[in-house]
Amino acid sequence: MGKGISAFRLNLDSGAVEALGITEGIDNPSFVEVARDGVSLSAVSEVGGWNEGNITAYGIDYGSGALTYLSKQPTRGDGTAHNSHDNAGRFAGIANYSGLPAEAKPNQSIAIYPRETDGTLRPPVAEMRHRGSGPIAGRQDRPHAHCIRWTPDNRFVVVADLGIDKLVIYRFDAENGALTTHGETAMPPGSGPRHFRLHPTLPYAYCINELTSELASLAFDAEAGAFELLALEPTTPEQVPNNSGSAIDIAAGGKHLYVGNRGHDSIAGFAIDPDTGIARLIGTTPSGGRVPRDFSFDPTGNVLVVANQESDTLTLFRYARETGELHAMGTSVPSGSPTVIAFHPYVR
Repeated sequence: MGKGISAFRLNLDSGAVEALGITEGIDNPSFVEVARDGVSLSAVSEVGGWNEGNITAYGIDYGSGALTYLSKQPTRGDGTAHNSHDNAGRFAGIANYSGLPAEAKPNQSIAIYPRETDGTLRPPVAEMRHRGSGPIAGRQDRPHAHCIRWTPDNRFVVVADLGIDKLVIYRFDAENGALTTHGETAMPPGSGPRHFRLHPTLPYAYCINELTSELASLAFDAEAGAFELLALEPTTPEQVPNNSGSAIDIAAGGKHLYVGNRGHDSIAGFAIDPDTGIARLIGTTPSGGRVPRDFSFDPTGNVLVVANQESDTLTLFRYARETGELHAMGTSVPSGSPTVIAFHPYVR
């Protein structure tokens, strides 16, 4: 069992990992993101039965990695599953998976919080509720917002909603944090969009559909704030019963993309065609444990760390930039029920 937020120091050359300590006093921190300025991180608490989760901010000591409590805010909905920061570092956003009945207040799908320069989060200034359902009984009986991210120009907030099979787009006011309904992009019925990423340099985006274990490649019109579905690609070479997609990340340089497979217990690698934007499967690598819920590249883009939730381990891989292969580094780090990997943006 995990006890809070664990901190580690990673030697990028040798793969050696040093445990620095655990910050306790936070309920089930299911997702954590470090702000781009490296000053703080925000963690969301996903606790069953609570009408509202929490988003908690901590200051980061760059030398020791120690965390200092800054503030806590309610998430205006239950099952809080994801959080991120805008590109200017002035706001944080959360996505509520929402497992309680729709009439259970406050029942908001997303919320936006002002962020002070030290990382302190203030009460929410915007919130939105999704409506609708999908065809998969038991998984899509209501909206389930699962990922919230800003577009690179900070003009739009995009939310993947697993329950209604849509990417929901909001216009974002970077001065006051206000949201305005802007548009939607439909995914195939029953696909269950979970997490997505925008390409770092090209006008494309990618979404892992959890329920069908498919990667969606999309064209992205930054000016219009709109997406167009280009292609779907399975995340395993053959059909795997009870597999579900988890995390998604794009390697430095934008040539390769990776997706987690829970059930197959692998990391799927994809090559991105720079002309069409379509990502095609090139192979899978065993994740080194059970249920790879999340993974992340270090800031140099050379090492991928995988959180294997059900085997209580972190595993490390070296990324081959030319081929996209992941090579196991032989490092397995004990960590209680890890659900997310968040790197500090600066390398010492």
